[in-house]
Amino acid sequence: MAAGPARRARRGPPVPREATRADRERRIREIIGTHPVGTQEELVEALRRQRLTVTQATVSRDVKRLGLVKAPAGDGRSRYVLPDRPSPIDVRRRLRQAATEYVRSVDAGEDLVVIHTLTGRANAVAAAIDDMRWDDVVGTVAGDDTILVVPRRRAVRDSLVLRFRRLVGGRPV
Repeated sequence: MAAGPARRARRGPPVPREATRADRERRIREIIGTHPVGTQEELVEALRRQRLTVTQATVSRDVKRLGLVKAPAGDGRSRYVLPDRPSPIDVRRRLRQAATEYVRSVDAGEDLVVIHTLTGRANAVAAAIDDMRWDDVVGTVAGDDTILVVPRRRAVRDSLVLRFRRLVGGRPV
């Protein structure tokens, strides 16, 4: 029995490919965590060395979305770093996006606010609520598709329900 033709090994460098936003952002976090990167152009080049097809405009949007800031590098130059804590604008934007994409309904129990989400999305929405650090919210408990929001006082429950319903409708809070 004769063996079939041998497969020829691919030669040359891997072909560049388009990356998803999540993949680009993960790689950007890795790059700036291990190498001093001072400009978007340097970041574009580092991503291209990883065989990703990217443009400066795309990287610019990624930098903004990640909330990267410039910090002194110690040699008189500056480098991109992740912020210690996301800006309030980014936190609000993340909550608004999670609410409009994942929340199905908002209701109230006697003392709690109940938020129903798409399956598997409750943790993302609850984390975004917690990151808001609202004074009138003690915290959240998330399951797979349900979140319990614990108001600091019973009297603020109705205003929280209204706030969450506005978020779901895409209106500012």
